[in-house]
Amino acid sequence: MPERRTVALVTLGCARNEVDSEELAGRLEADGWALVEDAEDADVAVVNTCGFVDAAKKDSVDALLEANDLKGHGRTQAVVAVGCMAERYGKELAEALPEADGVLGFDDYANISDRLQTILNGGIHASHTPRDRRKLLPISPAERQESAADVALPGHAPVDLPEGLAPASGPRAPLRRRLDGAPVASVKLASGCDRRCSFCAIPSFRGSFISRRPSDVLNETRWLAEQGVKEIMLVSENNTSYGKDLGDIRLLESLLPELAEVDGIERVRVSYLQPAEMRPGLIDVLTSTPKIAPYFDLSFQHSAPDVLRAMRRFGDTDRFLELLDTIRGKAPQAGVRSNFIVGFPGETEADLAELERFLNGARLDAIGVFGYSDEDGTEAATYDNKLDEDVVAERLARVSRLAEELVSQRAEERLGETVHVLVESVGSEDPAEGAYGRGAHQAPETDGQVLLTSGEGLSIGRMVEAKVVGTEGVDLVAEPLQGTLACSEEAGR
Repeated sequence: MPERRTVALVTLGCARNEVDSEELAGRLEADGWALVEDAEDADVAVVNTCGFVDAAKKDSVDALLEANDLKGHGRTQAVVAVGCMAERYGKELAEALPEADGVLGFDDYANISDRLQTILNGGIHASHTPRDRRKLLPISPAERQESAADVALPGHAPVDLPEGLAPASGPRAPLRRRLDGAPVASVKLASGCDRRCSFCAIPSFRGSFISRRPSDVLNETRWLAEQGVKEIMLVSENNTSYGKDLGDIRLLESLLPELAEVDGIERVRVSYLQPAEMRPGLIDVLTSTPKIAPYFDLSFQHSAPDVLRAMRRFGDTDRFLELLDTIRGKAPQAGVRSNFIVGFPGETEADLAELERFLNGARLDAIGVFGYSDEDGTEAATYDNKLDEDVVAERLARVSRLAEELVSQRAEERLGETVHVLVESVGSEDPAEGAYGRGAHQAPETDGQVLLTSGEGLSIGRMVEAKVVGTEGVDLVAEPLQGTLACSEEAGR
């Protein structure tokens, strides 16, 4: 029997990319490829790139070059770029980076096995010419679902697959293969975005907003629970728009309780929420439903009205603070995080001071701060009133310092609270050394973690009640409450 072809997937960027990588892994495994963890052990290294901002693009290029360095020194014979950067730049990336043996767009995902085999055999698959993916679906959201079958939508593979194609345990198995054993996994709720933020290029290469069917989301969650997942995180470019193309803008409010009832799932987390689209009913569900984390990943971006208008966004400091007051009035321990852009074209000192006023009053658990830079193909890139790079850098440093101070203060406010922690690692040599996990207010990778002072009796994937006794910056230190593993009905609260 010939040796199986091997492939490694290297994923950069956001949780949405992680879902896409696991779909690619499912497709490849179903076609006979052996998945390996390290690129040096693979015939083909597939790098799932990020094309969001300059720093992410640089990381993607570095990962491709690093994988290319393995060729000639081990098993690796080819390096292939996929993902957002590959989709966004196509031939341009291929010409600028000849080290990549292939640059594949989203339209290639359904035939990923054939594409990789062609490249492995020394053939050439022509890199695609980028196009505005918003034009692939009807303008009217209500008409999109009928056209969706003809458009490549990474992470939207059908769930009820024919026997022999699904990579796992039964009729609910999606075309997905888990790439790690973590007790948390992301589930794609939708793809694309209909908003037209002047600084963002994502809609042009991810396309118009389109929801997945609730049955697919539910069945994929059931499958993940069978794989040992305890927490799911719903991801898309804009979760607050879920259902608008299915005829029900409040569909998320009815879906969440159903997800919370899936056997084995202890916590459901919703990410990527637009402040301007927050509805009272959605706030109620997020703050009062057992096993739904009272967690609000709100995309504020700024709070000065003039800057927000230039960004083609809505709101202001006072309205945003009112929203947060409403949330905390229903769930005082709710977690809130957001990202902000400083140095946007035309931003004045008064605008920056307004942003600082908001940050000082918002009591956010996690804050990401980015300095503005032009993004290809965006409206903001054409603006005339750009700030000097040194001014942007100074403002970035100033707001970043403030953010670091404020999230540390917010962590200190949680002293004495009881938190429900999903255990993600336990001391390898001595459980008494402690364990690490995340509370309901902490999303994976972005929001800090909880150090449990003892790991005795704990295992990865357990949900445990603990009392916060200290802080380390944004991180919490907590003592497990003896004999009080969080019951499933209370795990998300």
